[in-house]
Amino acid sequence: MGGDEESFALLFERYSPIAMALARRILRQPHLAEETVQEAFLAVWRAPDGYRSQRGSVRSWLMSIVHNRAVDCVRREETQRIRALRLGESSLADGGPPDPGEAVVNDIGSSHERMLARSALGALPPAQRQIIDLMYFGGHSQTQIATMLMLPLGTVKSRTLLGMRRLRLALSEIERRGRVSARR
Repeated sequence: MGGDEESFALLFERYSPIAMALARRILRQPHLAEETVQEAFLAVWRAPDGYRSQRGSVRSWLMSIVHNRAVDCVRREETQRIRALRLGESSLADGGPPDPGEAVVNDIGSSHERMLARSALGALPPAQRQIIDLMYFGGHSQTQIATMLMLPLGTVKSRTLLGMRRLRLALSEIERRGRVSARR
């Protein structure tokens, strides 16, 4: 296809009804299904060379893209639902919606530990910190972040994994130090 608008239009015309049916079956919400199909076809437009004829038909390739995006959407919606429930519970307790970033940092404990947690976040390489900020404090999915930053999804996933490993190490060090000082 290679950016050929006419070919893309034919592809969309032929496969979008099937793609919508699949997305609706998974998501059960028409607006989310439409958004998912649009994201899938946008991904095809941006990277048409992702299709490999030896792996299967164009239809199966497209449907796998739609399926994966729909599953990502289900996960994202569930995460946002849980987050909203948690925020609702905590805002009822203290009279206002908390800043999720501050809530994480404040849950750690002492001011020294909060400083270490902020330091751990700040010590991440900028690319990893940006993705973690967008994901955990911005509420975006990895797919949305990939689109926003115009990065491959695999790059977003690997930066997330590396950043989380670094944070986990730093925070486990904080926890270890806390246990050591509690024994003294």
